[in-house]
Amino acid sequence: MILEMKVPSPGESITEVEIATWLVEDGDYVEKDQPIAELDSDKATLELPAEESGIITLKAEEGDAVAVGAVVCLIDTSAARPEGDAPKAEVKKEEKKVEVKETPKAETYATGTASPAAKKVLAEKGIETSAIKGTGKDGRITKDDAVNAVPSMGTQPANGSRNTERKKMSMLRRKVAERLVAVKNETAMLTTFNEVNMQPIFDLRTEYKEAFKAKHNVGLGFMSFFTLAVVRALKMYPDVNSMIDGDFQISNDFQDISIAVSGPKGLMVPVIRNAENLSFRGVESEVKRLALRARDGQITIDEMTGGTFTITNGGVFSSMLSTPILNPPQSGILGMHNIVNRPMAVDGQVVIQPIMYVALSYDHRIVDGRESVGFLVAVKEALENPMELLMDNNPEKALEM
Repeated sequence: MILEMKVPSPGESITEVEIATWLVEDGDYVEKDQPIAELDSDKATLELPAEESGIITLKAEEGDAVAVGAVVCLIDTSAARPEGDAPKAEVKKEEKKVEVKETPKAETYATGTASPAAKKVLAEKGIETSAIKGTGKDGRITKDDAVNAVPSMGTQPANGSRNTERKKMSMLRRKVAERLVAVKNETAMLTTFNEVNMQPIFDLRTEYKEAFKAKHNVGLGFMSFFTLAVVRALKMYPDVNSMIDGDFQISNDFQDISIAVSGPKGLMVPVIRNAENLSFRGVESEVKRLALRARDGQITIDEMTGGTFTITNGGVFSSMLSTPILNPPQSGILGMHNIVNRPMAVDGQVVIQPIMYVALSYDHRIVDGRESVGFLVAVKEALENPMELLMDNNPEKALEM
């Protein structure tokens, strides 16, 4: 029996995907549920598992954009697995290499004629035709030769590596680039900054983190304090928890907090749903769950869809200060940074305290300066006085100890 494998729908708004990598080769025997390909959508990279065991015939090439529901391969389920044959997907993952082409030195090229289209492209790049080796008939320079040509950066040295690499960006990376440019062009993004004295949180973590981890099997990190401080501030300044839809403002009475985490495919932004209903333990458990799923490549489109506000932590990469960029259609994003001991005035005395700079980027079309500054001050107040503002003066109860 010949089984047609079709592209599954990764999410409601996704109509096509790109074949990023085939993990098997045409004619291989595959096992049921074995990953056979990696598919790029505009939101995530997903693995495509074999629906049945059998001999596979590929119907699409790497780099092809295929519609959801299109047939990408056939599996002959009546074929027996050859003796000694083993699934090749994992081997293919490790052996998959990006081809790097060396740019030949200009003086080694033979002078060739160029097509009109190639001449136009080379003129725009400021490259002489004599510097290009054509791949067309009799050395003719084609348009593709011109498009792929790299301008020389001055006189090339006689020795040393001059390799360059040209590869197509994944659909996910292209979509991210498109969204980032759109944010800059389509929003009135501004950023306001403040500083937070982290000593009160340090003191609470020192006192309770061991017992917290022993009881709940999860660490008491900074994310629970920041998430709950953000939830409190969003309730005080609901415009920051809103978004624009055409001529309308959409306001939310819930707080779905997107958190930026690093995964094998790059930065991902899963969502903590209804964070307003979570305790410290609930937030930390959800952060751990989502981070592990992102690390293992198991995060789903649904887990990254939505969100009313984003928190990103550049501090894990030792960033001192940055301007976080909005995660559309959201109207606000909070940037955390590294913690550095700095001199600070406390009760009229200069003392050394652990200080973090925080940044709030916001869409000025919907959030005014008063709301943005007030929001960030509210976050600062909660972080500097967590006992009262986040724990109701009862840390044992708040931490479920």
